[in-house]
Amino acid sequence: MKILIHGKNLELTGALKEYTEAKIEKATHHYKDIVKEADIHLSIEKNPRVSFQTAEVTIFANGTVIRAEEKTENLYSSIDLVSNKLCRKLRKYKERNNKTIHNKQFKNKDSLPIESMESNFLDKAFFKEGTEASLPEPSIKNKYFEMTPISSDEARKQLDLIDHDFYVFRNKKNNELQVIYKRNHGGYGLIQSK
Repeated sequence: MKILIHGKNLELTGALKEYTEAKIEKATHHYKDIVKEADIHLSIEKNPRVSFQTAEVTIFANGTVIRAEEKTENLYSSIDLVSNKLCRKLRKYKERNNKTIHNKQFKNKDSLPIESMESNFLDKAFFKEGTEASLPEPSIKNKYFEMTPISSDEARKQLDLIDHDFYVFRNKKNNELQVIYKRNHGGYGLIQSK
């Protein structure tokens, strides 16, 4: 597994890197077959009145983005909490994915075995090649992702795996960009063009 560690407002010491790598590798140990890359951002707030130290981890698993973030007063404790959260999310993802594949196999007896289905997911490149993110202004961050068309139900499942309020996706039915979001009073909303 490829692990990238970035630090903001702190010096990444050898001990901190080793501790972070060990915790993330332990959290993803049972999921080595699906996890190929982990992007870790460790940061400390600049404001001395706010003593939050953040650990944010983004995992790329079979074309799915799984994200976890924790803020505490101690960076090591943030790393511990985020690794536990990540392990739970990976377990939830794998269980949900196995149920879906298992159900599809019973519905269609001529379907491919699980091993070949998983290898089909791994063959696709997650990012567009040659695309590089750049920051035109300090307040804008650009991200580029390959958007394979998915159903709105799959988009809702993706939204549950990341710690964001919304998820942008390309709808499988009409190939249009749509946004699914969590509503304040429960449930989900879907924004689509008319």
